[in-house]
Amino acid sequence: MEVEVSERTSVFKAGGIVAFPLEARAGEIDRCARELDRLHGNAALQFWKAECRKLADELAQFGLGENEIRSQVLAFQAEVQAAIARRYEPPAAGRNRSDSRT
Repeated sequence: MEVEVSERTSVFKAGGIVAFPLEARAGEIDRCARELDRLHGNAALQFWKAECRKLADELAQFGLGENEIRSQVLAFQAEVQAAIARRYEPPAAGRNRSDSRT
């Protein structure tokens, strides 16, 4: 059986496919970004460790190896960090303008 493998899928040892598109985890990414924006210090650190551990455990249950789990968790972390950064970006020009001088 031929299977297409891309950045959206991972092959695990049993020969099956585990889909892990980050787009499908947009809700989790946004939830984590909100919580990390709200929490500070040790509470933020403990929350983040628990979320990453939960994801790693889920991927391990699918049979992914340690290196692939690490790669997927790092990708998830990068997406959450990007979501946090987007929360502080100014609105794009022309969008939601409240300046009536123009």
